Amino acid sequence: MKARQPIHQRISATIRARREKLGISQEAFADKIGMHRAYYGGIERGKKDFRLSTLERICAGLGVKAAEILREADA
Repeated sequence: MKARQPIHQRISATIRARREKLGISQEAFADKIGMHRAYYGGIERGKKDFRLSTLERICAGLGVKAAEILREADA
């Protein structure tokens, strides 16, 4: 049985997919939410752990509730 990715990596992949669906570049999205692009890029690559307040900020930029992202990441 294949091991499941850590939750922060699954959330990161979900965030990236949502951003790409909106057709916004990583840099433009980071600017939109007032986050340094390198830090945001690390989040999307699953290289950075992040706080719930950061998730909330990202979700506000995506126009979704954090619960929706968490549900998708857990699917």
